Amino acid sequence: MRVVIFCHSLISDWNHGNAHFLRGVASELLAQGHGVRVYEPADAWSMRNLLADAGPVAIAGFHEAYPMLSSTRYDASTLDLDVVLDGADVVLVHEWNSPALVTRIGRHKAAGGRYVLLFHDTHHRSVTDEAAIADYALEDFDGVLAFGEVIRERYVRNGWSRRAWTWHEAADTRVFRPLDDVPVEADLVWIGNWGDGERSAQIHDYLIDPAAALGLRTRVHGVRYPGDAIRALNDAGIAYAGWLPNFRAPGVFAQHRLTVHIPRRPYVEALPGVPTIRVFEALACGIPLISAFWPDAEGLFRPDDFVMVNSPATMRDAMRQAIDDPEQARARAAQGRETALARHTCAHRVAELLQIVESIAPRPAREVLTT
Repeated sequence: MRVVIFCHSLISDWNHGNAHFLRGVASELLAQGHGVRVYEPADAWSMRNLLADAGPVAIAGFHEAYPMLSSTRYDASTLDLDVVLDGADVVLVHEWNSPALVTRIGRHKAAGGRYVLLFHDTHHRSVTDEAAIADYALEDFDGVLAFGEVIRERYVRNGWSRRAWTWHEAADTRVFRPLDDVPVEADLVWIGNWGDGERSAQIHDYLIDPAAALGLRTRVHGVRYPGDAIRALNDAGIAYAGWLPNFRAPGVFAQHRLTVHIPRRPYVEALPGVPTIRVFEALACGIPLISAFWPDAEGLFRPDDFVMVNSPATMRDAMRQAIDDPEQARARAAQGRETALARHTCAHRVAELLQIVESIAPRPAREVLTT
């Protein structure tokens, strides 16, 4: 099968978590013998910020970590879809592409494109910015891949798409796995970006304050931290370490006794059942995880795969218990890893994708179309 992916960026994960999942999906497709071509805009804001933050060495690091993956950076004004989509069986278009490009690809499909065309939504904008999603012309797409059931329902209910499937993110277990040969150096690590202020209070309540109260040796990785946030971390004795290439996260997890997950407010309030990829990756690495509350409406995880807390006080207590009883924490982490490996790997998601494609265009029909 020949798969073409249009994304914001495969190479840069600077404030761009979708790159994590796409790398794993592309790697799995290639491992199964499928062809994969990835296209990203030459002027992508994530790439611009990555180069400004870390320089060209960051791009070299990506290619070293993923020698099998490549991405073509294009100029939208000269992008020739007849060439790019020639021979494609499946085309995935991520929601961070411009509405103009989405429309062009849809029209190409309507004009006789012989491929399955799917829109991929991995963001909360379907709830927080409905107008932005409504701007996309999806009538010529075969359907939508939504990273949560609540998002899938919105696409169908609002008439944005005739068909939609739930397609959660997952861990790339080729990369995200325990690293037992890495020595533990500190207590707590959080890998997360500051964002647009939608969880500023929660970062203080569920990370900074309890870590400081317990005197935990703590490190924070992420981008877009304003000056007052960095000062708050410093005042609490927490090391702020800036951007971290996502493929280096397993090594950082291995250096710490536990990690936390602090979901953004839109996910907690309006998107029950959408944990984001950070939970899947932490569990796959086998590190004890404590999460501020989010409703697992789809039953993605088993009880005790990780600790869920609903107040700053219970977060502090859970941190203390994980440090004081490392055997129990490791046992829970082992169970969480079992669940991730059994249900939430990129191999599982590729299998789901292939089933969706088969339901749209059964194999004999695809072979006729593309020969």
